[in-house]
Amino acid sequence: MADTSPPAVQHGGSARAEAGPRTGDRGSGRHRPAAHLRTAGSDSEMDGGELMSAAAELPRQEGARQAYAAIDLGTNNCRLLIARPQGENFTVIDAFSRVVRLGEGLAQSGQLSEAAMDRAVAALRICAEKLRRRNVHLARSVATEACRRATNGAAFIERVRQETGILLDIISAQEEARLAVLGCHILLESGIGPAVIFDIGGGSTELVLIEPGAPVPRIVDWQSVPWGVVSLTETMGAEPDGTPALLERYAAMRGMVADSFADFAQRIAVHRTPDLRLLGTSGTVTTLASLHLALPQYDRRAVDGLVVPSAAMRQITTRLSGMSPAERRTLPCIGSDRADLVVAGCAILDAILDIWPAPRLGVADRGIREGILRSLMSADVEGSMAQAALRRIGRR
Repeated sequence: MADTSPPAVQHGGSARAEAGPRTGDRGSGRHRPAAHLRTAGSDSEMDGGELMSAAAELPRQEGARQAYAAIDLGTNNCRLLIARPQGENFTVIDAFSRVVRLGEGLAQSGQLSEAAMDRAVAALRICAEKLRRRNVHLARSVATEACRRATNGAAFIERVRQETGILLDIISAQEEARLAVLGCHILLESGIGPAVIFDIGGGSTELVLIEPGAPVPRIVDWQSVPWGVVSLTETMGAEPDGTPALLERYAAMRGMVADSFADFAQRIAVHRTPDLRLLGTSGTVTTLASLHLALPQYDRRAVDGLVVPSAAMRQITTRLSGMSPAERRTLPCIGSDRADLVVAGCAILDAILDIWPAPRLGVADRGIREGILRSLMSADVEGSMAQAALRRIGRR
């Protein structure tokens, strides 16, 4: 087993998850609510599409038909979303997701392996082709924890640029947390007082304490720990045989994660109210929500925006933690792709519920990509408005 000493954590204080881009870019972050997310070719509207509402302010001319794109290259997955504003709604015109396991072996070697980089580059080639085919107007592509930690992360970014034309931005943990909040906060249950939004990734987990109320929530506190489903699984090593040994391993995982969360847990304890609210965005929570609904196969429309009793999620994590990998592979919505990783996600979720024991858990199948799109649209809106103002001044 690899060294299990708690990794360094990152955290920060008050900030705002603005819709606009980061400091130094244009955009005020203002946006209007009430838009919905509509998938091209589908008659169904997805509640909470306010994430794309800046599109409602785009000029009603040819520019309003432009496509925007977001690529999120994580430790486990490569995801693409291409969308186009349409009136006050927003149409997703193309999407792509593939498990690439970019962080495979990173916990032991400190580097991205050749095989993992090959898988990621192959997926990004598909993304690049979709960007060209859809004539994307503005795009942002980000890489997260695997590239932050890997000693050859910068070399990999350059390889991606040369082979695909995609320029990946290795974002900080703080930016990752901000984008995740921006992408999914609309699904948070209504209530009074602060709430916690979390994102369990492949290589890290971000927890964010927010103060809702404004169109864009204020970030009160946040923390990132480099425990995700891949990094935690690889650090613990191969699963043992037998239920008692599996449960012992699971308890060790929970303890490691809890130790890393300890400072954040102490800081946010003073913000607890009788009306605790919790929202999670990750493959872990969407998978567990699918099991809760007993879905025969994954259905985003049934899962995104679902609110599940925390006790029911705890029951599922307890059941999965004692199962063998072979038993987990037989479960719908887990299969071979997630069978070896879902237990680590369960341990992280249990640790989060320990420090913020909300009675219900909101589930979001949206996050960084939607946050990126919202930022791009807001920046474009602000730029268009500024150009229009300059033209008006010039005509005087």
